[in-house]
Amino acid sequence: MTLLLHQGGQECSLQDLRDIPMPAETHSFKPVSHYDLAVNIVKVAGELLSEFSLRSSQYGVARDGGQLFGVHTFQNSNSELGLSIAFRNSMDKSLSVGMAFGASVFVCDNLALLGEIVKIRKHTTFVHHDLEEMILTGVYRARTSFISAVDDARLMQQIEISTDGAYRALGHLFGHKVLSPRQMPVALKEWNLPSHEEFEPRTLWSLYNAVTEALKSSPPQSILERHIQLHAHLLPNQERWSA
Repeated sequence: MTLLLHQGGQECSLQDLRDIPMPAETHSFKPVSHYDLAVNIVKVAGELLSEFSLRSSQYGVARDGGQLFGVHTFQNSNSELGLSIAFRNSMDKSLSVGMAFGASVFVCDNLALLGEIVKIRKHTTFVHHDLEEMILTGVYRARTSFISAVDDARLMQQIEISTDGAYRALGHLFGHKVLSPRQMPVALKEWNLPSHEEFEPRTLWSLYNAVTEALKSSPPQSILERHIQLHAHLLPNQERWSA
């Protein structure tokens, strides 16, 4: 599971989300139900993304249910990549509600997230009133992000890199704290001995997926940012890795 995080994350179902008790409202904190957020994103996406159908939904919680991390994956005629809407929420005041958009790689269930996390809103007065409109805006952005992710994936598949180029890229990602010390050996192993034959070609796409495999163990509160940082660091510097 993409967002099943090794550091404090626990897989759960949609029904599990429904069963998590809501904390009491206060003057400054208006909790948003994990269940309602997950269901509303699917509802809005189903209405706006008519050429896509929901393929899967994955959920993970942390901090005794206080934090939610999830991803909905939609599929169209593209057989390799699906449109991803990753999202997070908290009922313990630790995170604002947020979404990020991009693609899922079906063969390994990895994410390719682009752009920035859409900070839907802090849990303050009128958050429920604003939530549907903000989900609507986010889903509109999802289609554009997916198209960009597909284009980037095709480009990376065409960029051949040497082992030394891959090592330079991994060192760059480690130095910029995209990869942690524990994740670095995982990414290195996935590059040298790919778990999936689709990533055996020595291309930037194979390296990208080696790193996203390692990022599955990111801390729950930073997993979306790590994926977005990977995209921002790896692709724009393609000439450095292919040289």
